[in-house]
Amino acid sequence: IIMSIKVSNITKLYGQQKALDHVSFEVRTGEIVGFIGPNGAGKSTMMKIITGFIPQTEGEVWVNELDTLEHSLEVRRMIGYLPEHNPLYLDMYVREYLEMVAKIYATKGHKGIGEQVDGMINMVGLGPEQHKKIGALSKGYRQRVGLAQALIHDPDILILDEPTSGLDPNQIVEIRTFIAELGKEKTVLLSTHIMQEVEAICDRVLIINNGRIVADDEADKIQSRRKEKFQTIEVEFDKSIPLEKFRKIHGITEVKKVKNRHYLIQAATGEDIRSAIFQWAVKNKFTVLELRRREKSLEEVFKELTS
Repeated sequence: IIMSIKVSNITKLYGQQKALDHVSFEVRTGEIVGFIGPNGAGKSTMMKIITGFIPQTEGEVWVNELDTLEHSLEVRRMIGYLPEHNPLYLDMYVREYLEMVAKIYATKGHKGIGEQVDGMINMVGLGPEQHKKIGALSKGYRQRVGLAQALIHDPDILILDEPTSGLDPNQIVEIRTFIAELGKEKTVLLSTHIMQEVEAICDRVLIINNGRIVADDEADKIQSRRKEKFQTIEVEFDKSIPLEKFRKIHGITEVKKVKNRHYLIQAATGEDIRSAIFQWAVKNKFTVLELRRREKSLEEVFKELTS
């Protein structure tokens, strides 16, 4: 397995403040990895170290097997970076700005810079906006300009820090779909606060809290490994049932009425209690319309690990 990014024992100090504390992880080539954590957990600091934007205090980072401190320029050529606060020249026109970025990267090849910029404008859907000043664009289009500058030199690896922050629901879906497409050809490390985003497009999840990695696995595995003290069953009947009637079901610890005929039933874990609920309902002539065990969401697991 080829590793695009390898982070080993990274510590970062700002004076006495420890922003990162012996962080280690790897990102495999062709993976989309979600990097999540509360505000101030160290996500942006880690991303800036990988991209060579700031140096670490201790530890090592390799990008495509090159040490980021020793081979800083080569590493930067391999990475496309969209920072959290997308820094754009608001007085420049979209096309003018992208041509400038292409020239900075000295992108050469069979295409001229104009052709390359054309391709990028089409790829990120900036066609109608390309002759406007960046300052006149909506937040969604500014994010597209940020993605275009990160992609203009055709990097192997994309580091995206909160790429959908501040966008409306339609823009979020568009950018998310675009990132998922990019992930078919590139390695992506994506920081976000939106758990649905992680579940929708990421192959793996890293959770960081107080400068330390607290979870590193596929999203559903992180969810299933968190052992619950109780099992929670969601059930809907054909009619409303008084709560005291549920006491006859063995093992139940709590029942809550969510709305008219919907109930949340909590039981001490052990054997699956769904069959007992079903048999009790049949015996009492209640019709069960829906009966399912509620799994812990990634959001709930995230809260547990970081609170």
